[in-house]
Amino acid sequence: MPSGGLGMSLHKYRLGELIELLEHTNSDLHYGVDDVRGVNNLKRLMPTKADVNERDLSKFQIVKPGEFVFNHRTSRNGSKFSIALNDGNTPVICTEDYVVFRIKVDSRDALIAEWLYLYFNRSEFDRYVITNSWGSSTEFYNWEDLCDIDIELPDLPTQQKYVDVYNAMVANQQAYERGLEDLKLTCDALIDKVKHTAIKKAIRELLAEVDNRNDNGTVTNVQGINIEKQFMPSVADITGVDLKKYKLVQNGQFAFSGMQTGRDKCVRIALYREEEPIVISPAYTVFETKDTTVSPEYIMIWFSRMETDRRGWFMSDSSIRTNLDLDRFYEIEIPVPDEKMQKAIVDIYTVYTLRRNTNEQLKKQIKDICPILIRGSLEDGGEPNGEPA
Repeated sequence: MPSGGLGMSLHKYRLGELIELLEHTNSDLHYGVDDVRGVNNLKRLMPTKADVNERDLSKFQIVKPGEFVFNHRTSRNGSKFSIALNDGNTPVICTEDYVVFRIKVDSRDALIAEWLYLYFNRSEFDRYVITNSWGSSTEFYNWEDLCDIDIELPDLPTQQKYVDVYNAMVANQQAYERGLEDLKLTCDALIDKVKHTAIKKAIRELLAEVDNRNDNGTVTNVQGINIEKQFMPSVADITGVDLKKYKLVQNGQFAFSGMQTGRDKCVRIALYREEEPIVISPAYTVFETKDTTVSPEYIMIWFSRMETDRRGWFMSDSSIRTNLDLDRFYEIEIPVPDEKMQKAIVDIYTVYTLRRNTNEQLKKQIKDICPILIRGSLEDGGEPNGEPA
């Protein structure tokens, strides 16, 4: 964390003095569908999920590098304000419903765009925006509301010092992510190879059902499975429930629920890898491997793939609940290579998973550091006098 006071005092502004509204439309259709971006509540530009093939892209707004864009609708957005800075090297386009702005040319000796992005990228600012949004069924935070914010700024060198810290952290995370992508490509290449060369076996050949109950009631750790295929503490109210009827899950065993497979487009299965046993609802099915030449981790890798989820969704029944019945589950096939290839795939996938989790932690650290950097820059510049948010 940088320290030492470069600035002598803070300068107070109304944000509207420093920023200006932009209305540059894609009237000549220079930018196409591939250039369309949305703004998520993590304050990043992202490829849009909406189908824009039939939209009139000439009405979309251009967001150039260094410019901001926000969605003024704040309701049903996870109590966060969706605003982003185009920190890339090329312009993008966004729907005409968004608001695009930039720092005024003659204000750039007072405010750096990246510092303003750090200011926006704080939970304190989200709370301020949500509190000051207005509307009945749908709430909004408009351009005029943004302009009314009182903001205190340290001098430019102090702003830049803290922006540099942020950029260094982002560069480190992005370099880590690129290595992660290379690892995933290696794993996918091996999996693609076994898809075309290994013998396929049905799940009924690989897994056997086990039904051990919590007869003495000593295990009280009740868990369920989420759509990320992970065990999690049960959200069900188990007050007065007889846990002796619940099923035990031991290290190396699977738990499966066929309910709502079609709705979630997910085969809900998880591999338990902790030493202490847990209990799950009797509605679940518990399995263990019956073919000792097949690794449980290898089987779980296949159930972690979207193609297996799509297969389960296709095989689910046509009822309202769209369940995947046990008989149909047993029909799912996976390619089974020799044990050496299984181990290679499991080893690479394990490293990939660990590094993916580390990458998510790095992203969280970057998000969490924004309020610290803003506070540090204000302390370097002088004592703050009650900024909003």
